[in-house]
Amino acid sequence: MASEAQAEAQAAALNRLYTDLSTQERIEKTLRQLPGRHIVSSSFGAQAAVMLHMTTRAQPDIPVVLVDTGYLFAETYRFIEELSSRLELNLHVYQPRRTPAFQEALDGRRWLEGREGIEAYNRENKVEPMQRALEELSAGTWLTGIRRSQASTREETPFVQYTGNRFKVAPIADWSDRDVHRYLKEHELPYHPLWHEGYISIGDVHTTRSVHDVDSEEQTRFFGLKRECGLHESVA
Repeated sequence: MASEAQAEAQAAALNRLYTDLSTQERIEKTLRQLPGRHIVSSSFGAQAAVMLHMTTRAQPDIPVVLVDTGYLFAETYRFIEELSSRLELNLHVYQPRRTPAFQEALDGRRWLEGREGIEAYNRENKVEPMQRALEELSAGTWLTGIRRSQASTREETPFVQYTGNRFKVAPIADWSDRDVHRYLKEHELPYHPLWHEGYISIGDVHTTRSVHDVDSEEQTRFFGLKRECGLHESVA
């Protein structure tokens, strides 16, 4: 087994190499060369069909991890069903250990309690279930569809990194919204249905807003108090 230093060096070398590869080549090389079981996570957000389509073309049975907080939009649940059926996804749904009703009865609506409350809510409902998924599925390599252009917090996203004892790969890190649109159109894939109503970043119903209802894109999630839900901060 490679040491942590060796794994970090391999990740750094691949990160440099991936700059000159096509996205499909990045995915195929990841599946061939990086160790352990490969999984891809998806929130089934606005442009989720891109990564799901690309990864399942390369490995049809790759485990697809969805963290279901119990507070997703009805449109999101229907979108999950649509893509799961169309792409024949090997879907693994992970949920928090306590139900939404249980949490609200004991802790209230933590997403209304400022940044600290939001972070506590996210740790229980998003970070812990994702960490559990990575461990239970023995994930050695985690593919994700995050992109640098999505938010200021993601501008430095590498293609490959080694963190939390596993490789984390973002094959479309350098894609623009135009790249996404072109791919979806070329393969006749759908946006999330709420995209057409101005929802550019789609999470829980209680902390997601349309761009038509706020003053800036930063305010479309978590009332503008933060941008990340924690999955790409605390979980690695």
